[in-house]
Amino acid sequence: MSRLKKILPIYLFLLISVASCSSDDSGDEGINPVDPPTAATLIFPENNTECNEGVIISDSETDVLFQWQDVTNASSYILKVTNLNDGTSRTISTLSNEFLLRILRGTPYSWSVISLASDTTETTESVVWKFYNSGLPQESHPPFPAEAISPQSGASVNEGEVSLQWEATDIDNDIVSYTVYLDSANPPVVEVGSTSNTSINTTVTSGQVYYWKVVSTDQIGNTSDSQIFQFGVN
Repeated sequence: MSRLKKILPIYLFLLISVASCSSDDSGDEGINPVDPPTAATLIFPENNTECNEGVIISDSETDVLFQWQDVTNASSYILKVTNLNDGTSRTISTLSNEFLLRILRGTPYSWSVISLASDTTETTESVVWKFYNSGLPQESHPPFPAEAISPQSGASVNEGEVSLQWEATDIDNDIVSYTVYLDSANPPVVEVGSTSNTSINTTVTSGQVYYWKVVSTDQIGNTSDSQIFQFGVN
């Protein structure tokens, strides 16, 4: 019995130690997740306007200062600028809330800013703005390329009549017509029709993949081609 009395306190000590360690390990569960950075508010170049500010480098290029409001919980940003004529994009990483970028004159662009934070991999993108970088003096500007509303690129629709819908903007606000092309070949060459509206109806066949684009025309004959959109038919 005397030997049992000596061993029993040792067992009790071990049990208390294990319980204490288990209690300490559970403390990590209370760590709060890190919130992603908020979206940046764009400042300049302004949306749907002509950009006349900047340093003229040549007849073809201008240095433009892109600016946005600083995001308090962001550690860095990615500026994304897209040439709407050819669809090419440039992405620039920066710690500042502004960046001086050399771009083409007489060219429409879109731009946005992605906010990043050092404590999380989540990012947040701002709204996308469009502007026309001014070129040599002229009285009229071509429309911005139209953007698909429905069907969106990659979507699927049912066989039969479908409504092609888009939106387009123009600094001069003088778009007079849209010519729509729809085809099972890429690029599309079959003209569906011309309209002053931003939608047109057409008929599609089951099992086909269709490609379509919109050519916008203003009062004095300036035109702009949209990107080529595609959708499938169930």
